[in-house]
Amino acid sequence: MHITIRKSDVEKMIAHALSVRPEEACGLIAGEDLENGTRVIEEVFLLTNIDHTNEHFSIDPKEQLKVIKEIRKKGLKPLGNWHSHPETPSRPSEEDKRLANDSKATYLILSLMDQEPVLNAFHIETADDERTVRKEELETL
Repeated sequence: MHITIRKSDVEKMIAHALSVRPEEACGLIAGEDLENGTRVIEEVFLLTNIDHTNEHFSIDPKEQLKVIKEIRKKGLKPLGNWHSHPETPSRPSEEDKRLANDSKATYLILSLMDQEPVLNAFHIETADDERTVRKEELETL
């Protein structure tokens, strides 16, 4: 799948992730799926990692519900989530794969381990308790 995101949204994610480092930052993404197979991220939401750790994240359920209502009110579609890896590469960890329960979701992972942050998009499919990870094409506009 081809995914697009605005540069300003990527910068917003980076700023938030740096502000909460060494903890993982997290949030939701919303937008639309076009008929040509492109997924357009229209809005990025910054949420609280209630685990307050650099090893994993849990989104605050009250914030998540509030954002989902806002997404729907705006006529957008929930597309997935994003989180940062303060000290590891931009790829799903074993825990990320284990907790990826929505096969329609896009999972954005922002690595802060190098001087330049790296953002990648992934699709994680579950079949027979096996997780298949596919990196998706991510275009910054």
